[in-house]
Amino acid sequence: MKKIGCFHAHYSNIEHIERALSDFNVELIHFVDPGLDRRKHDERFTLEQAERKVEETLAWIADSNIDAVLVTCTFFTALLNEERHRCPVPIVKIDEPLFRDLASQNKPVLFVFTNPATVDGTMKQFASYAELNGARLRAEAAVLPGTFELIMQGRKEAYTDKVATGLMRLADEHPDMSIVAAQLSMVPAAQAAARWKSFAVGNALVSLAGYMQEKLGLEAKK
Repeated sequence: MKKIGCFHAHYSNIEHIERALSDFNVELIHFVDPGLDRRKHDERFTLEQAERKVEETLAWIADSNIDAVLVTCTFFTALLNEERHRCPVPIVKIDEPLFRDLASQNKPVLFVFTNPATVDGTMKQFASYAELNGARLRAEAAVLPGTFELIMQGRKEAYTDKVATGLMRLADEHPDMSIVAAQLSMVPAAQAAARWKSFAVGNALVSLAGYMQEKLGLEAKK
């Protein structure tokens, strides 16, 4: 049985990963650090400190008798300097499967966020991925104001409702673009919006299971 250490910014992400990988014979060990995500607003907390904290936590997780690390927070993945940080086990970023799927299409993409701090990192990573894989896609970003604090306060139902409403509005305003929920916490809202409006909303969990199976050789439960 494969053991995967999951690095989260918030406890609400645990259930999404557990559900996405429930068909595989895998043990998920969860590591959560909501404090790091909160401290990004602290003027005294520098980018270098944040990068060092992410690298220290990844080293701790990698040394916990696991086979791979799954980083589920886009803020954390943006801070990860893989050239400087050599991890002894494979690291999977939550947006890798999504980037691969988006790069294979010819439709412009609108990444939707609730956390403004994750925008720059995600957009730069997608641009880098697209260029590396020869994909020429127009990509834009939109932030749904007044939403992220809801999930950080544990108000999941209010968060889901407000995000789903925002996703449907943006879909109406940008009918020529692929609408993508850019953060893992937005997945329930993306699924709700798709049900209510009968349109596809991209999200990080859509292809995660297949990607993880391919990359890590996960075995399906018998």
